Amino acid sequence: MEQKENKFWETKSLKEMTKAEWESLCDHCGLCCLYRVQDGKTGKVELLAVACQYLDISTCHCVIYEDRFKIVPDCIMLSPHRIRFIKKLPCTCAYRSLVEGRELEWWHPLVSGDPNSVHEAGISVQGKVVTGEHTSLDQLDYFTIVK
Repeated sequence: MEQKENKFWETKSLKEMTKAEWESLCDHCGLCCLYRVQDGKTGKVELLAVACQYLDISTCHCVIYEDRFKIVPDCIMLSPHRIRFIKKLPCTCAYRSLVEGRELEWWHPLVSGDPNSVHEAGISVQGKVVTGEHTSLDQLDYFTIVK
């Protein structure tokens, strides 16, 4: 069921959005909460199947959202000014899609009207990862790369 009313993301720039509109762009995929490894020779960065300990992997919501920057200093801080320069965002990310001139995908909750569509489409990390609280950083090499 596609939402026909307020498609603010099609008419406003990221800078023009209200705080509520900005926040609603997050589809809660959890991909930006995954640990990454970088190949020392190629520089290629890959995602591991290990998420920040504060990501609820069943809902893909941050359990410390309001205090995340105080508690996790390297948590990605998004802003309309910084989006273009943040290379960690997956190509499916709504913020990245909009800044690159692409439309939101059919499974995005703002388009589908269903907050579970991102999970049903297999885009989120739901059911695919463990959290950092279940492993130690020296064990990261043992975890698979998320594709």
